[in-house]
Amino acid sequence: MILLTNNPLVKDTFEGKIKVEFLDCNYISVLTKCRDYIHKGFKILTHPLSGSIKPNETPYKSILIENIGKLDIDSLLIIEKSIETTNKFNRNFKTPNWSEKILKDFQIVDLDLIKNAIEKNV
Repeated sequence: MILLTNNPLVKDTFEGKIKVEFLDCNYISVLTKCRDYIHKGFKILTHPLSGSIKPNETPYKSILIENIGKLDIDSLLIIEKSIETTNKFNRNFKTPNWSEKILKDFQIVDLDLIKNAIEKNV
């Protein structure tokens, strides 16, 4: 399994426990990197749009994937739809310039979502 994330709190929490690929990028770029992995034979284990926070509201995203050695069509459809949805939200509603406190809150929410998913998959 690989944990793709742009969330420094997730990186710090899971580094050394599972394979973490920290991406210094925005939300949509995490989705794009995930799509690259899917094309290389990986499957999504956590939905890219999990949680109740809209993709234009938070800058953080963590996605758990695993190598299955072949193209997983369901994962490809999910990531393509997630990218399309995120682009739509970004066109219509810009991400606010959040304070550091609110950004930290978003990191904690993302960490909580992925932590629960990792516990189910490990």
